[in-house]
Amino acid sequence: MSQKIYIVEDEPDIRETLKYNFSNEGFKVFTAPDGEKALSNIKKVLPDVLILDLMLPGVSGLDVCKSIRADDDIRDMSIIMLTAKGEEIDRVIGFELGADDYVTKPFSVRELILRVKVLLKKQRESLVANKLVTFGPIRIDLDAHELKINDKEIVLTALEFKLLQHLVKRKGRVQTREQLLGDVWGYSAEVTTRTVDTHIKRLREKLGNTSDYIQTIRGVGYRFSNVD
Repeated sequence: MSQKIYIVEDEPDIRETLKYNFSNEGFKVFTAPDGEKALSNIKKVLPDVLILDLMLPGVSGLDVCKSIRADDDIRDMSIIMLTAKGEEIDRVIGFELGADDYVTKPFSVRELILRVKVLLKKQRESLVANKLVTFGPIRIDLDAHELKINDKEIVLTALEFKLLQHLVKRKGRVQTREQLLGDVWGYSAEVTTRTVDTHIKRLREKLGNTSDYIQTIRGVGYRFSNVD
């Protein structure tokens, strides 16, 4: 599956140049010309990295960043701030609001692509570093493909474990049924979104009293999150 980049930039030339270059690198690219449109679509796109211009018309890049970090569904999204401002105070504000990196215009497109790849590498390393995951009484060994609840092993099929692993690795982030089909089933012609619902139901049954960790987001999909 191609990794997704969401570019929020009001200058058409820059927006199209970035779209062209990231597409050539194999990324699936989405764009928005302003902060308002970005916020309305961000949960539909759920990009791996957001490239966000600071100086946007209407809703500023800082406000977009602030909104994302305040939203439990998408707060862990990687964000690179893109701006014509180079003053230290602007960089500090961007980092304080949760930007992962900061690039000042004019910039090298190649450098920006490399920075995106560095962020994606950090994401992968973070996942690899944490192979043993615990949530309350749930203990998941990602290497051993083993699930225990209150120290009792729960037997899952290979597909059920893959589905659980996918949700856990994206903890707090909503996964649409279409995303789950693509990432877990690989868009097999034999499966539909109803298949996702059926497997989620079976997985919840096996999780028993801890099934509430898998939350249904009505009209969107599912997410794995701490029980309130």
